[in-house]
Amino acid sequence: MKRLGITLLGFLLLIITAACGTNQDKTTIQLAEVTRSVFYAPQYVAIEKGFFADEGIDIELKTAWGGDKTMTALLSDGADVALVGSETSIYVHAQDSNDQAVNFAQLTQTDGTFLVAKEPKPDFTWDDIKGSTFLGQRVGGMPQMVGEYVLKQHDLDPQTDLNLLQNIDFGNIPGAFSSGDAEYVQLFEPTASTFEKENKGHIIASFGEESGNVPYTSFMTKETFLDDNEQTVKQFTRAVYNAQEWVQNHSAEEIADVIQPYFEDTEKKMIASSIERYKDQDSFASNPKLDKEGWSNLKAIMDEAGELPEDARYEDLVNTTIAEEVIGK
Repeated sequence: MKRLGITLLGFLLLIITAACGTNQDKTTIQLAEVTRSVFYAPQYVAIEKGFFADEGIDIELKTAWGGDKTMTALLSDGADVALVGSETSIYVHAQDSNDQAVNFAQLTQTDGTFLVAKEPKPDFTWDDIKGSTFLGQRVGGMPQMVGEYVLKQHDLDPQTDLNLLQNIDFGNIPGAFSSGDAEYVQLFEPTASTFEKENKGHIIASFGEESGNVPYTSFMTKETFLDDNEQTVKQFTRAVYNAQEWVQNHSAEEIADVIQPYFEDTEKKMIASSIERYKDQDSFASNPKLDKEGWSNLKAIMDEAGELPEDARYEDLVNTTIAEEVIGK
């Protein structure tokens, strides 16, 4: 009996040791997202479905609430990886940084905002905006640049044909619209659908449909981190790709079930409706490779807005090697 007890004790010690070894093998990645949005559904799926865990990665997710804050976190080692608009890597490049921010996995491939009006517009045309008060996004950010790009495509000058307001912080824009005098605003989901449900606004157009393919939000990291942790970045990208495939192959309702914990104050039906909007316009990238055509479109939009500080070569700021290896292309 004594020998049996010793044997069992040894067996238990082996189990505990193995468990400790597994935890020690995990790599922790500090991930900073630019905002919390249904637009980033595949990221939350990758966490909740265990795709990161399957690759030996523990994710510490934090929301930075703004592109500038997200990049500051990345560049100051407050984050290992950032999910943010690809334009921010171009801004860093223009500052002659010694450690470039490199895009290695694309998450969304269209703009994620919708044009919301205070009043119903069943027969809306873009000319209706002329002379109105339009609550815009932050100067130099992708939502604002895409918004101006789309308006110009419809022969509207954002600076002269409407009263463009850009003095509201990103997080306060929804509240400013509902309580202020602006007639139009750009909103992400699920805020846009929530406003519609509460009769605070009406979705009348999609900037994503109007602006075409663009690497709107990508995972990026510093060049030195990529050089020192290539295998970890590859595992991270594989987890993202698995989540992207899962999102492509499951319904909006199934995706909403998974990501509900990230939107506790939003009804699951509303989350599903928001996801459906994004799926209908192919906002979620089907794989992590950021292609050259999308990069060129990004620079064209920035240039049109007068925000392209200098040419930024695709080859310098985009790493496709990892994504290509992960997806087998």
